[in-house]
Amino acid sequence: MSKVIAVFGAGTGLGLSVARRFGREGFRVALVARRKERLDALVARLADEGVEAVAFPADLSDSAGIPALLDAIRGHFGRIDVVEYGPIGAEQAFTPAAQLDAATLEKISRVLLLTPVEVFRSVLPEMTDRGDGALLMTTGYSAVQGVPHLSGPGPVMSAARNYVYALHGELAGTGVYVGTLTIAAMITGSEAAEATAKGDIELPDNGVEFPVVHPDELAEHYWDMYTRRDRVEQAHPVELTPQSAVPAFNPQVDATA
Repeated sequence: MSKVIAVFGAGTGLGLSVARRFGREGFRVALVARRKERLDALVARLADEGVEAVAFPADLSDSAGIPALLDAIRGHFGRIDVVEYGPIGAEQAFTPAAQLDAATLEKISRVLLLTPVEVFRSVLPEMTDRGDGALLMTTGYSAVQGVPHLSGPGPVMSAARNYVYALHGELAGTGVYVGTLTIAAMITGSEAAEATAKGDIELPDNGVEFPVVHPDELAEHYWDMYTRRDRVEQAHPVELTPQSAVPAFNPQVDATA
């Protein structure tokens, strides 16, 4: 039986490219996002390229609905081998840190922290039973480095990144790979890029310039991470990838960790 990748937050940018890249390797694809009409259009595009994909509309701000969603995916495909979680779009707009409030963080946390934790937790048993699988999470570079006027998603993604690092270490040797792709670029074809071009999203004039990247290049990073399984984090641009390894915890030295 061919493997299955579930792409959460599937859209016209990275989600489509990830589906296409893994589909070329024989993966069947579950596409998850809120808007059914967009998903159906992606399914049709992938079908034209010979990739089997099925749409599973869902509101990823509702973590309580995740068990039923995953049951639906398993009910259709019989299994889930890889999860790519990356619903980072126009709705997760930047906010200056001085204007950030608890209500904004709580709203962002539902999609970028609570739901991915629930998704990963729910698929882990079948992956560990098989001794094979992968959990992939997309984050923005503000999860690594705080930038003035570009807060909001960053603090939440930083928490998610921390979780990925911990999970990566805990699952070492089980056959289940966990990694994060950290992106410091504007993704061509994405909803965020479209909204920025229309003026719906205004980036602050703080001296930070975002390079532009084609989503196929990012999907290739993910395929390389999945096949090599030799790092917990990959950044784009590549030179931004953190170089330090995850150290073993030493309670005598790291008492305040």
